[in-house]
Amino acid sequence: MSNVQSVERALTILNKLSDYPDGIQIARLSEQVGLSKSTVHRLLATLSNMNYVVKDSESDKYKLGLQVLFLSRNILNNNDIVSTAKPYLEKLSREVNETVHLCIEDRGEIVYIDKIESNQTIRMYSRVGNRAPMYCTAVGKVLYSGMETGHFEELLSKVNFIPKTESTITTPKGLREEITKIKKQKYALDNIENEEGIRCIAAPIYNHTGKIIASFSISGPSNRVTMDKINDVLIEKMRQTSLDISRNLGYIGS
Repeated sequence: MSNVQSVERALTILNKLSDYPDGIQIARLSEQVGLSKSTVHRLLATLSNMNYVVKDSESDKYKLGLQVLFLSRNILNNNDIVSTAKPYLEKLSREVNETVHLCIEDRGEIVYIDKIESNQTIRMYSRVGNRAPMYCTAVGKVLYSGMETGHFEELLSKVNFIPKTESTITTPKGLREEITKIKKQKYALDNIENEEGIRCIAAPIYNHTGKIIASFSISGPSNRVTMDKINDVLIEKMRQTSLDISRNLGYIGS
């Protein structure tokens, strides 16, 4: 079935507003979504009436309203992965004093479903609900490693390999080789592949059937998250945390 145009346009506007937490004026918003100002204005009026969008009277900027939060109120609170993993991820973050992310895959991208911030002065710019590519992130590559071959190849065929840094994997062959290595070692690195100066290590979370259902990572500046620290400390901490969380979800492997 084809999409209902007005619904599709309204949701496109909401998705775009999510990129502007401080708001965006209607002229720029119409450019961003490729719709006329009159169409955007009409849709915003309806969304505002239902509290999905609010307008700042001083700046004339529109941003997401609290009704969006109301819709999602039970998703993360009732998510077994988030609630089960949280105490272990908080402990991990305290021990290493770096940011920890929890992610799942959705439509070939990673989605951040939880974040534990460090006490460091230099912190990670990321928010729960944000999306990122899989091919250049440690959490994404871990999730790739748990997929059946057919599903992985299907997603791989749709990847637009953009070199985010000099270290980014930019070919299907290179990514296949990386995933084969990750399956053996049971952790993945984003070795300054997604963002200059940022290094991450990620590990899987398994459910009771042994399927990888999520991944989590330690992220930080490469001068703090060094390869020596990864090899000497973080790999073992990630493996133990992975096992602790997974066992609480019914996993019986080792």
